[in-house]
Amino acid sequence: MKRLQYTIDIKAPAAKTAGVMLGKDTFKLWTSVFNPTSDFEGGWNKGDKIYFIGTGADGRQAGMVAEIAEHIPGRFVSIRHYGIYDNGQEITEGPDVEKWAGGLENYTYEEKDGTTTVTVDVDVTEDNIDYFNSTYPKALEKLKTLCEA
Repeated sequence: MKRLQYTIDIKAPAAKTAGVMLGKDTFKLWTSVFNPTSDFEGGWNKGDKIYFIGTGADGRQAGMVAEIAEHIPGRFVSIRHYGIYDNGQEITEGPDVEKWAGGLENYTYEEKDGTTTVTVDVDVTEDNIDYFNSTYPKALEKLKTLCEA
């Protein structure tokens, strides 16, 4: 896996930015860039299991199974991915999981003078680099729009 990094400056306090990024009603708005039906089930507290899910073109719910490795509200969230969610089933072993299991997705919020710099560090497989490089900046721009509204 390779670690990619994306940053964006948002003219809003860190607490608001993190709240919009992780909020049940707002998470799906900025992540719709990845999948129009993107959502999550679970919690954001350290140790919580969380599912990142969406409906595919075939009508099946699919996504990822993860654990919140760390959460310092308004400052840092670390997500450790360890499985695949496929239409109600958790798959935590096998070749499709092993190539990226243990990968991290970290959000860091640094506030200065009313502007929050959001830094995303995400581990991706080689075959997903181009997708993330084209999609993550668009998702962060959508997040910025939501936070600055």
